[in-house]
Amino acid sequence: MTKLSSRITAIAVLAYMAYFLILTVFSGKAERSSDENRELSKLPAVSLSSLLDGSVSADMGTYIADHFPYRSKWIKVNTAIRSEIGEGIVNGVYISDDMLLDAKASEREKASESAAAVNAFAERYSGALYVAAIPTSSGVYRERLPEYLDSYRESQQITDFYEGLSSGIKRIDAFNILKMLNENYIFYRNDTKWTSYGAYCVYRTVIQKLGFLPTTYDKYTVRHVTSDFRGNLYNRSLYSGTDPDILDFYHYPSSAEVASCKGYYNDGTSVDKKIYDERQLDSDYMYSAYLGEDVPLLRIRTNVNNERRLLVIKDSYADCFIPFLIQHYSEIDVVSPEQLDGFIGDYIDLSDYEQALILFGIENLSRKGILSNLTK
Repeated sequence: MTKLSSRITAIAVLAYMAYFLILTVFSGKAERSSDENRELSKLPAVSLSSLLDGSVSADMGTYIADHFPYRSKWIKVNTAIRSEIGEGIVNGVYISDDMLLDAKASEREKASESAAAVNAFAERYSGALYVAAIPTSSGVYRERLPEYLDSYRESQQITDFYEGLSSGIKRIDAFNILKMLNENYIFYRNDTKWTSYGAYCVYRTVIQKLGFLPTTYDKYTVRHVTSDFRGNLYNRSLYSGTDPDILDFYHYPSSAEVASCKGYYNDGTSVDKKIYDERQLDSDYMYSAYLGEDVPLLRIRTNVNNERRLLVIKDSYADCFIPFLIQHYSEIDVVSPEQLDGFIGDYIDLSDYEQALILFGIENLSRKGILSNLTK
């Protein structure tokens, strides 16, 4: 009976493995995971060099993992089990009581390469240059992380970055502004980024540095456009135990109006854009409702009559921030360095702007080559 039982178990296990192998090989292959908001890997090409260096084996493992049947459901089950047994970290995401936090923040490289790129840009640019490094939720709420995950604090990451900047560059302290307001809804529960309210709180300081009076909060009409936002930390963990987030659109009825908003691609073609694009609320990543899908260059023209032009060099942290700038400038040009195919000077004339603002999340400033298109 023992041998029979063992054989039945072995046959069942082999049949189970064969079933999933057949599904993996013959089932339709999706190109994108909407749950994880990313492109899935493609079947790797086999060559003699990839066989010799072993890269084809690693690539094939990634491909199989990406296209494993019911992948999202398995990830969700794994996350739920690990959360229940007290293992609070899933795919680099720490699950706290009421929000998700990036558990890999302390593993980031120093942002010294980005500081050098900003310095090189400052040598080419003759106007006033302002820099705002924005913390993630893990930096502002670091006390919620286990001690062993807090070896290189985000506040120190930002300080090190600022200390690497040339003396003529004006630094804006967003970290302490947000830290003082951390009892408010200034960061999403399921994403590393700040909310529109968090962006507004920093806008008040930024715009004063740029020479304007900030618009008071009571002048805005705030519209909750969705309460179902799940961000990049959810995409990594697929943990649904925290409440989904709210996306807000801020409207100032008495403010300036946008006369035109155009996005420009690397090939020179253009597309009409919107400051708030509600169509993106039906996309895989609702946050793109702020400014729409990313483009290399976005040109915003308003009916403000002050002939002031601002250059904003940004990552996604700035997307919900830029709408607050509209009533202060006649023209705002927004450049996304990651989207550029070449040097920023190939797209715009730097001498056209008396002020430039570089606004990036510190998590992105720590990435290699993120600002390389500012210098070459």
